[in-house]
Amino acid sequence: MSKLLEGKTALVLGVANRWSLAYAIAQAFSREGAKVLLTYQSERQRLTVEELANELPAASVFPCDVTKDEEIVSLTESLRKNGHGAIDAVVHSIAFANRDDLTRPFVETSRSGFLLAQEVSAYSLVAVARATAPLMAAGGSIMTLTYLGATRVVQNYNVMGVAKAALEAAVRYLANDLGPTNIRVNAISAGPVKTASARGIKDFSKVLDSVERVAPLRRNTDPAEVADTAVFLASDLGRGVTGNILFVDAGFQVIGLTAG
Repeated sequence: MSKLLEGKTALVLGVANRWSLAYAIAQAFSREGAKVLLTYQSERQRLTVEELANELPAASVFPCDVTKDEEIVSLTESLRKNGHGAIDAVVHSIAFANRDDLTRPFVETSRSGFLLAQEVSAYSLVAVARATAPLMAAGGSIMTLTYLGATRVVQNYNVMGVAKAALEAAVRYLANDLGPTNIRVNAISAGPVKTASARGIKDFSKVLDSVERVAPLRRNTDPAEVADTAVFLASDLGRGVTGNILFVDAGFQVIGLTAG
């Protein structure tokens, strides 16, 4: 079978370690023949991301703190200067909330914590899309990662659920804005996966147990399944899909009340 992303260049933001969904996606992109570019948030993360880039392999690694407009602009300039002026796919896998705002009731969310979660988890997609769209002259695919907590109350997800709701709304508005230039914007709603960020959610192991017990496939989500869906969205197979939330969660989103 021919490689689905042969000849394409993909920028992946959010690779933090080998267990992150962003890393699984970058692996799948590399497997399918894409030239993969990675970013890191700070100098503290640089060495780790460079090591992961060597493993994939990725073509280049660039700094980008999405809370700083100047770094997002600098990313675009660096891509051009390093011969990556044409991008076909962008993966936004970035989210953050203060641990305190995840562990206490949502009604007790601090103003600063609310704004931080929105800035990093939702607005950053808008900023990244604005910066990278000019590099997608031939069209392309922008995608982000979301979760069921955007539309349903998930215990201990709290302020992150509200941020993900904003992220999903941003996907729809960006899809409308960028559609005329043949840029598609979608989100993958992954089931709970054991990532470093997930460990910040109280009683996360209980969430995994609950999903495995009641999801139609009676199991949790494999990161490789999320990555393969990202390949679909980045490839020509997904050329007619935009403004959508694609669930990759073993079917859990269809379940309502269960007995016991």
